[in-house]
Amino acid sequence: MASTATPPAGTWEWLVVVPDKANRHEERLKVRGQHLSGIKPLVESGFIKKGGAVMNEKPESDDATKFSFYGSTLICVASTKEEVLEVLRKDIYATTDVWDVDNAQIWPAKFAV
Repeated sequence: MASTATPPAGTWEWLVVVPDKANRHEERLKVRGQHLSGIKPLVESGFIKKGGAVMNEKPESDDATKFSFYGSTLICVASTKEEVLEVLRKDIYATTDVWDVDNAQIWPAKFAV
């Protein structure tokens, strides 16, 4: 379970929802391994506390090729919304047009549990 400790001074936790662009399911699956490798340092540094895929509906199985992806959700720790956006834009999901970063929803949050 992620720590609920207060973020470092000058930072906030950010609740992030990044939708996928239309018809990008195959590309998402193709670059998923690179995405997971790329976020590992962000998790280790504490920038990303939690994250994962968001679905349009509950999957019938664990077979990702059959998922109906909406996009991704993250809990990030950063000083500003702009800092979160900067990191999102560098992710392979953004650079391969899987994520629709321009329509990402990013809110400052204070998590209790």
